[in-house]
Amino acid sequence: MSKVYLRYLRIARAIDILKKNSNSIDSTALQLLNEIAVQHFDGKTLTVSQAIALNKIASPATLHRKLDELREAGLIEQSFEGKNRRTKYLVPTKEADSYFSKMSKAITSAVNS
Repeated sequence: MSKVYLRYLRIARAIDILKKNSNSIDSTALQLLNEIAVQHFDGKTLTVSQAIALNKIASPATLHRKLDELREAGLIEQSFEGKNRRTKYLVPTKEADSYFSKMSKAITSAVNS
């Protein structure tokens, strides 16, 4: 069993980064947030339609609900490009950046323990 990963899980749980949002953010929403952030990091910002089509995570109806939860929690926001107001792009917020920064520190701490 990998001790590094288990140490990471212990640290991440202790940090309880989303404590104030714990009632509304579940593992499905976090998985969706991770996908949105990775795509954004890679320069391929997801649209709402693309996010809802991620059937490897959940059904379209569930994903739509999870997008609402992430928006209400302040972890993502919708943006528009140019004059096209119909296509909504999903962008991680500063709150999400803070979450990922703390998780990065947890990983580093687990590896260095």
